[in-house]
Amino acid sequence: MRTAFFVDGYNLFYGLLAGTPFKWLDLPALLQHVLQVQQPDSCVASISYYTAGVKPDLASRGVLSKQAQDTYIRALKARDVEVHFGRHRLEPGRAPRFVDKRTPASRSDQVDIWQLEEKETDVHLAISMYRLANKQASAPAEERIEQIVLVSADTDMAPALRALREDFPMLHIGVILPHREGIRREPPGSLLEYAHWTRRLITVEELRTHQFPLRVPTRKKPACKPEYW
Repeated sequence: MRTAFFVDGYNLFYGLLAGTPFKWLDLPALLQHVLQVQQPDSCVASISYYTAGVKPDLASRGVLSKQAQDTYIRALKARDVEVHFGRHRLEPGRAPRFVDKRTPASRSDQVDIWQLEEKETDVHLAISMYRLANKQASAPAEERIEQIVLVSADTDMAPALRALREDFPMLHIGVILPHREGIRREPPGSLLEYAHWTRRLITVEELRTHQFPLRVPTRKKPACKPEYW
């Protein structure tokens, strides 16, 4: 079964990789491994990765964080991953003051904040899944995508999965939750409802096993694993 993967990069990083030594993830190899476990008769046809550029002024390591992301994107592209960029929007706003967990939020006690939002990424991912599904009726049989797999735990994707199930009933849908072993999270039921199958977590051993080599050849200079990763 020819399978197209759609990866929410932000969700993948903060759900699976942040705070670990496994950020230099060989994403194509990991997805191929998961697919073979779930469906041994399936193959990876394409991987699309959706993210937004790091803003150095707000990143924990400043410009080094931006350079690390750029390097990782180069490594992904060298392995035939299609990378699509949204953007971040930063603007002033107001929000209820946090006192403690026992004190409820109050509109009468607000403070000035900076609001950072990732824009366009989710919509782009959802539209891309639907457009790909829509093209399959006219695609040659040997090139036809029979399955779409979403790599995300973002419940905002549920309407897109519902539309795919309703409009393309012959299309198989899988969901890989970027949840790391050992961290308890409630599974997003609205995503699982529309999936034919779900992988609920990635083990630490799978992360350790599926890492890029320290130097990934590209068309120009190699993409080298960031030192602090």
